[in-house]
This record gives sequence, structure tokens and C-alpha cells, in this order.
Amino acid sequence: MDITEQHSFAINLMQNMATATFVLDANGKVLIWNHACERLTGIMADEVMGTNEYWKALYSEKRICLADLLVRGYLDNIEKWYDFFDIDSDDNNSYSAGNWCDMPRLGTDLYLRFEVGPIYGADGELVAVVETLQDMTEHKNTKTALEKLILVDEMTKLSNRRYFDERLNIEWNRAKQHHLPISLIMIDVDFLSQFNDSYGSKRGDECLKAIAKTLRQSVFRGSEVVARYGGEEFCVLLPGIEADGAYSVAERIRENISDMQMEHESSHISDWVTVSNGMSTIRPTFDDQTSQLISLADAALEKAKVQGRNQSVKAVA
Repeated sequence: MDITEQHSFAINLMQNMATATFVLDANGKVLIWNHACERLTGIMADEVMGTNEYWKALYSEKRICLADLLVRGYLDNIEKWYDFFDIDSDDNNSYSAGNWCDMPRLGTDLYLRFEVGPIYGADGELVAVVETLQDMTEHKNTKTALEKLILVDEMTKLSNRRYFDERLNIEWNRAKQHHLPISLIMIDVDFLSQFNDSYGSKRGDECLKAIAKTLRQSVFRGSEVVARYGGEEFCVLLPGIEADGAYSVAERIRENISDMQMEHESSHISDWVTVSNGMSTIRPTFDDQTSQLISLADAALEKAKVQGRNQSVKAVA
């Protein structure tokens, strides 16, 4: 096989690979756009050959792609453009990354994994870049669903304690960095055990679900975290909110739950299901700990119970 035949064979091999693959020259223009690429993107080779507009196969708006970063020597900016990225530890020349692509020709979003590597000439100069594309949408959706299950309380569909702890740490660090307040409301269902004794555990679960729904409807910003803290206790994390604002939210929650008018014949304070709330607010410094915010809110909640329940109490630091 002479050099011409070898070249023809290599191109034919790449064109018929099962993996979606394309090749750019040193100027970022498409040299090869194989059949698998056509099937994956809906873009035919003659639409992109000799151009640097292959991004149109992946995105509805112009943006830089992984192969472009390698051609232009911009790989230091890879994390700006992709959800994840990795570098081959053996040669430090191969890169992989992934993100959601809106796939204009297909009209559906796909999560793609990209792998790219350079081809150098005998003189050490870059002559081409090879990139492969793999559809990871099903894997990504499954992973996201599993992660959500891990972080969601199965009965109430609120965030669970694990998610609350993760977000508390994130928001706490942000508050420290930017000198912002952070508030917490701890919520306890009044006389829930007596409710279960009177109506049964099934009605008790329905009560908790109704309270969870009302909690979700009682907060309006996207940054709040509404979670089931455990048993009959819920919590609402309020990043950037001062004590007076947290008290207003707590009172709105208390009133909305009372307004559900869910009968509670065993309550010692009302004909309806009610809640008690304890609030704390801290503008954290680097010496403060998240446990302080929780302890203060717990102490305020206990005070609300001692004082007769169905009320909201601010913590005293």
C-alpha cells in the first residue's frame, strides 16, 4: 500500500467509524465530518466542510467549542465553557469535556461528551485536531434523577436533611465572603403525635404533605431552601435575609398553615393544625460556625413551645 492508498484508507476508515468524529485543520476549518457525525447532529458534511462554523451543529448561538480551544491555545478557559473537563494524565495532550447542546437541526437537547486531541507534524507544529462526540443524555438524566432522589425527602418531596446541610455550607461561605446575613427558621408541627393518635399515621403523613405544600407556597425567592429536617420538623434557609425579614416569612408560614384549617381535635391550643417557629440570623465571620445558626434557631423554637406554641420567636444571640 503506497502513501496515497494509506491516506485514502485512513480517511475512509475515519468516515465510517461508529463514533461521531470530525477533524479540523490548524486554522480551525473542518477537514472531515464523518457519517456518524451526520447521524448524531443532523448536519451533513457538505454543510460544514472547509468552514469553521461547525458550532451550528451543536448550538443555536455562536460559541467556542472544545476543538477551537485546542487550536487557539485557549484551554486555560475550558471550565468557562463546559460542565466538566479532564486532561489525559499520560500525555497531557488529550482533553475531554461535556455539556448540554441544543442541537438546532434535531430540535432537542442532548448532553454530549467531547474528546479532543492534537496531531502534530514532523516539525512539531500543530497540523490538525481530532474530536469525537458521544451522546450521554440518558446517562446524564439517570444520574440527575438518582442525585435528586438522594437529596429529596421521599414523602413530602421537599429537600431532605442532606441537601439542607450541603446548601447551608455553601450559603454560609458565600455570606462570610460577601458580609451578608443568613437566616434560618426551624418549624415544628404542634402536637403531631397526638394528631397521629387521634387520626392514625396515614392521616399524619397526609398532614405533613399538606404542610410541605404550604411551605413551598409560602416562600417566593429562588434562593430559599425549604427542607424536611426530620420527623415533624421542617426548616427554611433564607440567604441574605435579615432578622425582620425572616420573622415576616415565619409569620406568613404560620398563618398559611393555620389557614389550611386541617382539623386537630387533640390539639391543646387550637381546633386546627398549627406550627411553632424559631428563627435565627447571623452575619457570619470566619470565626463563626453553621452550628451556631442551628442552635440559636432551636433555642428560639423551644421558647415558642414553652410560651404556648402557634407563634414565631426570634433568637437572642
